[in-house]
Amino acid sequence: MKDILEEIIAYKRIEVAAQKEAVSIEQLIRLCDFDAPRISMKASLAASPTGIIAEFKRRSPSKGWIKQEADASIIPPAYERAGAAALSILTDEKFFGGSLKDIQVARPLVGLPILRKDFIIDEYQLYQAKAVGANAVLLIAACLTTDECQALTRKAHDLGLEVLLETHSESELAYITPDIDMVGVNNRNLGTFHTDVQNSFRMAELLPPDILKVSESGISHPDTVRQLREAGFRGFLIGETFMKTEEPGETLRQLIKQTARR
Repeated sequence: MKDILEEIIAYKRIEVAAQKEAVSIEQLIRLCDFDAPRISMKASLAASPTGIIAEFKRRSPSKGWIKQEADASIIPPAYERAGAAALSILTDEKFFGGSLKDIQVARPLVGLPILRKDFIIDEYQLYQAKAVGANAVLLIAACLTTDECQALTRKAHDLGLEVLLETHSESELAYITPDIDMVGVNNRNLGTFHTDVQNSFRMAELLPPDILKVSESGISHPDTVRQLREAGFRGFLIGETFMKTEEPGETLRQLIKQTARR
């Protein structure tokens, strides 16, 4: 089977090189608001009764278009009104139909922390995230060496961004250092895009007990959220479950209501 992640990263290298040609890092720095108040995703998840990170994405490599016409000025504010603890906004264009503009549009309309979700391989992308108003970035262990991950984490912190480190397997535990703000467990294999929520339960026992844990992908049922919380997770990244419905915000509201029931 073709490895989807390899294909994405190969394209991302070309894409970032082209972006650097179009907009210099000096130009990006001028766009960054270093005085903006910090909105902590980690603190928001730790304090939230729901911990739901509601995701804005239009398509995926495995499912194709989910909501091609999705509007970043409408759905993220609806997520906030419905009770989300944080937002995840996909900014990859080729494979997920997103853009940095989606964060730029949503940022002034919401008070929640925003995670830039993309395949980050270069510190240039951290400056992009800061320039559009993101509060945190996703670093994917499967895309990076441990040294690259540590260097990007340091740079993210220099820019006032928090880091959600995404892991999938036991072999990636070495990426978890004291600098990491949050650790995510992706229930989706990025090579095959096969999803299995049991992966979070398996990994939960291996992760440091004191780190804030996020379960990502394949979560659609309130019982699953409750069980994951009991297993030690405080963040639950959910996208497709909401985005495939007519009103993603209302779908989130109903899930929160059902999760609260016993």
